[in-house]
Amino acid sequence: MAWRFNDYPGNIAGSVFSKGGDAIVPPDKHIFVAITTLAATTFSNTTGLVAEEATRYANTEDAAGDLAAGAESYSEGVVVGDSFPAGIDIFGQYTKINVNSGSIIAYYAKK
Repeated sequence: MAWRFNDYPGNIAGSVFSKGGDAIVPPDKHIFVAITTLAATTFSNTTGLVAEEATRYANTEDAAGDLAAGAESYSEGVVVGDSFPAGIDIFGQYTKINVNSGSIIAYYAKK
């Protein structure tokens, strides 16, 4: 897979605002590549922050950093209930985002 940040932010195709409620997904053949928190934000249960490669990017589904499930530490994943303050940028490759509280702008790019 090509590294898509070589010309970041020139490869951004669009953005979505979310303040919680329903999960958001990028358009077909796109992926979320950046998330900016506009207010203190938490992500919903295990489907709150879904990475395309769950062992590579911080997420709420799996052990990040290629560690086996159960071997991960607090710093290697997003724990449900963790709060990200306003103004934080999260970079990665995400297929679904579900905000529990707060608000974000999620930026998507072509795969």
